Amino acid sequence: MALTRSFKDTIKARAERDPAFRDALLTEAVDLLLAGDLDTGKAVLRDFINATIGFERLAEETGTSSKSLMRMLSPAGNPTASNLFGVLHAVQKTTGVHLVVSAAAG
Repeated sequence: MALTRSFKDTIKARAERDPAFRDALLTEAVDLLLAGDLDTGKAVLRDFINATIGFERLAEETGTSSKSLMRMLSPAGNPTASNLFGVLHAVQKTTGVHLVVSAAAG
């Protein structure tokens, strides 16, 4: 049986070598959250964090324990708006990926 890389390792490797992929990953997470798909948005945001700064560094940046952050973004987690925006602020600041919100008719 052939050995395969884990999904997380594959995402991390791609995010490290492809800045456009890294940008798209965070953009997709926020788009999903704004569209009301909280579960998928949190999952993509977790993937982004794991592939970029990691939960330990995010904990340092936000002043929230890594366990609390992981729990907040878990499938059963229910982050407050304040916590979620704090996480988004920290990952943008730390990774250099900056999102811009624009309105669209629809």
